[in-house]
Amino acid sequence: MARTREKLEAAPRSDFGSRSARRLRGEKLVPGVVYAGGAEARHFQAVERDVRTVLGSGQALFDLEVEGSKAVPVVLKDSQYHPIKDLLQHIDLQEVKLDQAIQAEVAIELEGVDAAPGVKEGGVLEHVTREITVEALPTEIPERLLADVSEMQINDTVTLASIDAPEGVKFVAEELEEITIATLSPPRVEEEPEPEVEEETELVGAEGEAPAAEEGGAEGEGGDSGDSGGE
Repeated sequence: MARTREKLEAAPRSDFGSRSARRLRGEKLVPGVVYAGGAEARHFQAVERDVRTVLGSGQALFDLEVEGSKAVPVVLKDSQYHPIKDLLQHIDLQEVKLDQAIQAEVAIELEGVDAAPGVKEGGVLEHVTREITVEALPTEIPERLLADVSEMQINDTVTLASIDAPEGVKFVAEELEEITIATLSPPRVEEEPEPEVEEETELVGAEGEAPAAEEGGAEGEGGDSGDSGGE
């Protein structure tokens, strides 16, 4: 918050439509719009790599400088990505006043995962809520919030109520205890496959019935014996 804000340099855009947007994306440019309260929205285009760098910095607030205009503080309002390819297709920004509180989405990160007793016992830790809406002055919006899970036991749950909001920041939620941040479930037990039933047909046949060859042999011996007696 105290560090220098990132700045995104862009160029004005006057050509609109899907064909124009495809052309820009083909040139590795991202079309965008910046809104400013009741003022007319301004359309711009910026290098995709530069946009990703600014958005990836973790700062909710940054400056937008459209060629020919002075830089203004903005926050990300919306972004659109290709449904299959990892390509940024459009961004909407909101110009803000530094002395007026705004609402913004802030990422929640877990700390102390490996130290959690339940994790050491093989429990499954699930990160349920990954971001939360906060309200604060643009310069006071935190880059991230940390949820300590180092004491979690199996079957424990961590809620938003366990996270202390930074000074000047308010969570936009009515019941903090109803917002689950993380859960720790018992280890998943994999069912062992049932042993296959061995076919014992041949074994039963060998024990329960005499082989055909032996039966034939016994009859032959009896016949020979009778012939001998006749002689």
